Amino acid sequence: MKTKIYLAPMSGVTDLPFRLISRKFGATHCFFEMLDSNALLHDHPQNRRLMKTLKKDSPISAQLVGADPSIMLDAAQKLTSLLDISFLDINSACPVKKVTKKGAGAALLKDPKKLGDMLKKLSSKLKIPLTVKLRTGFNKTNISECIKTSKICEANGAAIVFIHGRTASQGYSGDVDYKSIRAVKEALKIPVFGSGNIFSHLLAKKMLDETGCDGIIVARGAQGNPWIFKSIENYLKNGRIPKSVSLSMKIKTLKQHIVYIEKYKEMGHANKIGFMGQVAMWYLKGFYNASKIRERIHNTRSYEELITLINDVEGIAGATDISFSKIQKI
Repeated sequence: MKTKIYLAPMSGVTDLPFRLISRKFGATHCFFEMLDSNALLHDHPQNRRLMKTLKKDSPISAQLVGADPSIMLDAAQKLTSLLDISFLDINSACPVKKVTKKGAGAALLKDPKKLGDMLKKLSSKLKIPLTVKLRTGFNKTNISECIKTSKICEANGAAIVFIHGRTASQGYSGDVDYKSIRAVKEALKIPVFGSGNIFSHLLAKKMLDETGCDGIIVARGAQGNPWIFKSIENYLKNGRIPKSVSLSMKIKTLKQHIVYIEKYKEMGHANKIGFMGQVAMWYLKGFYNASKIRERIHNTRSYEELITLINDVEGIAGATDISFSKIQKI
């Protein structure tokens, strides 16, 4: 059976341009950025921008965050009336304090019953599958508690459990707890996907081997590295070690990503240029003289300037330049 490899929802990252680039290089199922239930109900303009999509941006799913079951249900019903999504994920994993202090995200791990009640309320009303994203714990890992929470999710309508192999207090640092993910996988009848530190085909294989999970969800490993999806797929399929991505391909893909941002990203000019610079450094990280490139990017004030800078990377970083005109038409 083909292993399922999804692109995770990441706030400030998995916008439409990011998803389009990821799909071009093998991501078959993507998520919108995390959506806030209160903002969705109040029709916040930012939420409308986060939900921007195209027909070719499919299949796609959404992740909702919130603490109040009734608000979550209303937001979920509104969301599913606006978007054709494959399933809805309930975020019980976000470790960011501005989220957890409201009782949302990973804070729900402290109250498994409330999480279960929320899932039951939503699953009984929605016509699409409901999934849940968990962590191994809040302050510390307790395998029996982790299994208990996961079983509560399963019993109350979750169709898939996505589990990040760290606690909320760990954030994104420290080792991934494969043992807890395996314990959850062995305890549940529904599919379990592993998450955490999937930065390469080898780490993807390790996640699958160590946990026995049904699929993986790639997050930070896709930033500036959209080729990771095809690399993982090919390696799992035939054991073929992927070739290193050439500098010319990195630059070509970066330029294409920037074109998508210019075309689809709705934000003020200065913020958009700053965001383009951030994306550029994902791709150029590790290049020779990267600090010099970063300094030039920081001082860039226009779209044209940034493209010129990237064309100049040939001399700064030793990459082969590809003219802007050769990028495929979008």
